[in-house]
Amino acid sequence: MKNVFTVDVEDYFQVQAFADVIDPARWDDYQPRVLANTAAVLELLAERGVTGTFFVLGWVAKRNPGLVRQIAQAGHEIASHGMNHRMITRQSAEVFRSETRESKKLLEDLCQQPVIGYRAATYSITRKSVWALDILCEEGFKYDSSIFPMRHDYYGIPEANPLPHRLTTPNGASLAEFPISVLQRHGLTIPVAGGGYFRLLPYRFTRWALRELNAASQEFVFYIHPWEVDPGQPRIDRAGLVSRFRHYQNLKRCSARLRLLLADFEFTTMRSVLLQKGLLEPGV
Repeated sequence: MKNVFTVDVEDYFQVQAFADVIDPARWDDYQPRVLANTAAVLELLAERGVTGTFFVLGWVAKRNPGLVRQIAQAGHEIASHGMNHRMITRQSAEVFRSETRESKKLLEDLCQQPVIGYRAATYSITRKSVWALDILCEEGFKYDSSIFPMRHDYYGIPEANPLPHRLTTPNGASLAEFPISVLQRHGLTIPVAGGGYFRLLPYRFTRWALRELNAASQEFVFYIHPWEVDPGQPRIDRAGLVSRFRHYQNLKRCSARLRLLLADFEFTTMRSVLLQKGLLEPGV
């Protein structure tokens, strides 16, 4: 079974966990590490001959146009992660539309292919921001991967359909949705799709949970950030204890675990899986 491997291309100083102590207006003052870290992820994928979907932040693409071309030339799908990594719940509809349009055009100009997929910063399409789905449709996106079917302090729609599906937007449009994968057992919803959960939970447990999804004929989506393979990144000591724990825990183990994951499961792009499941029109 082909699952989906995704990368949210952003730098370590842009994460929501540090938003209270790092002003986005000062991002250019921080040492960038996204080029080397993304190259490390690309190398891991090349070792196994895996292609994935890279949700690229517009801010990163604007400063590193060669990176977007490098990802596309390696055969990976380019998708949008928005422009400035601001949670949708903290934007107006006008600002969201403007930033979404700008990022899509920028990425398409760089990779010379249609950008049809979107993932919100910090998975911030929630019940308060489902209006954003209509804007995605209006701006030409064909699928979204922003909904996390669980409860979290930053994100989540606990009652959302956890399977890839077509959803109806508030204004009646249709959009393919590939939610972030969770394992539901005995009334519990367990996040198993990557990121901090991949680093915090034992790999043995992650492998078991993902195999359970595949055994139930369910493709899963896995996500990772380039900074998660970088244990040497500068530390943001001003951040709170919980934020620092979430961000730094087990960074040294992440690359080795990714090699195990890529050996244990089959992966491809999100576009490919959605096409195979009939959730996108052929030729998209």
